[in-house]
Amino acid sequence: MAVKVYIIFYSMYGHIKTMAEAVKKGVESVEGVEATIYQVAETLPEEVLGKMHAPPKSDYPIIDPQTLPDADGFVFGFPTRFGMMAAQMKAFFDTTGGLWQKGALHGKPASMFTSTATQGGGQETTIMTAVTQLAHHGMIYVPTGFGAGSIMFGVQEPRGGSAWGAGTLAAPDGSRTPSEVELAQAEFMGKNLAGVAKKLKA
Repeated sequence: MAVKVYIIFYSMYGHIKTMAEAVKKGVESVEGVEATIYQVAETLPEEVLGKMHAPPKSDYPIIDPQTLPDADGFVFGFPTRFGMMAAQMKAFFDTTGGLWQKGALHGKPASMFTSTATQGGGQETTIMTAVTQLAHHGMIYVPTGFGAGSIMFGVQEPRGGSAWGAGTLAAPDGSRTPSEVELAQAEFMGKNLAGVAKKLKA
């Protein structure tokens, strides 16, 4: 029976969606593990999104929190808002209280990735503060560490990501797309989480 990993993201301008697709590639590189991508519900009105010049949402299905216990592991992706997770992702976690009361997600592994407009924009603090969501559910936080090797040690070009999780830089106007290095980091993260999920299920 296949190990199931859910990749659950919120993306306003598409950067996190692109990273989620790279994570999926990494998850599915591990034999016996399958990945499904979901997005969380938008909380902003269309009028506001229009004024923010946000593109249309992707076609990925909206996650139903009640299906979370069906997964063996998770990768959550969300942009930074002043050094913390975007409100849309927090709103999603706020719907999981019933699962928390039942301990339905206890012991399940999870990783996180993010994006910021700038370097030093809060990628580490965003994931660091988001770990509280996992802790209350009794989930196992799986950081990427520096296992990706040269991907993490290179300083020749601007890049997002840290030992806490993969990341990308979007630029203040959202014009920068994830680099090959950042996508490789996201792919490694998916592979790493999938390996942990597979071992735990075994």
